[in-house]
Amino acid sequence: QVQLVESGGGLVQPGGSLRLSCTVSRSTSHYYAIGWFRQPPGKEREAISCISSEGGTTRYAESVKGRFAISRNNAENTVDLQMDSLKPVDTGVYYCTASVCSTRAIATPLQDSWGQGTPVTVSS
Repeated sequence: QVQLVESGGGLVQPGGSLRLSCTVSRSTSHYYAIGWFRQPPGKEREAISCISSEGGTTRYAESVKGRFAISRNNAENTVDLQMDSLKPVDTGVYYCTASVCSTRAIATPLQDSWGQGTPVTVSS
């Protein structure tokens, strides 16, 4: 399995920005598409963005389209999620994992295990 570690979360005011980072453990990480997911308090985890193995294709949930941007640096085994114009509804724990990207599902996890995630709180 591919191990991933999320970082960069925190407390931010509405309208603010955060940049999350996903560090992938394996040197073959560039073989995998990576998806970002979030779990709002009391709700199920949802896919919000996905990037193909070489970074040429990206997918976004409608709720974050135009505000979030996903990117990857395969030389450094990282996948970042730039989050701008944050809203209170963006609050939750954010996770990344190896995924299959698609237009319909945005991202479908390839493995059952999840990292610790990184918490994001958008509040004034």
